[in-house]
Amino acid sequence: MYGRIRDLRTDKDMTQRELASILGMSQTGYSKYETGENDVPTAILRALALFHNTSSDYILGLTDVTLPYKRVKS
Repeated sequence: MYGRIRDLRTDKDMTQRELASILGMSQTGYSKYETGENDVPTAILRALALFHNTSSDYILGLTDVTLPYKRVKS
C-alpha cells in the first residue's frame, strides 16, 4: 500500500509537501504514511482514492485495477 500511494503521487509529479497541503496535514505526517511508519486513517485513504481517481482497494493492494468503482451520491 505504501508504495502505491508514493507511486500515485509521483505519477502526478507532486511533492509530499504539495499533497500533504491538499490533505490539510504536514509533510512529515504524510511522509510517515508513505514509509509505513503510520497507518493511513480511513478518512485519508478515502481522500487519496478520490484525489487520485482510483479505488481504496487499489491503494490497499487488493486489486491491480486502477479505475475507481462507480461512485455513490452522498
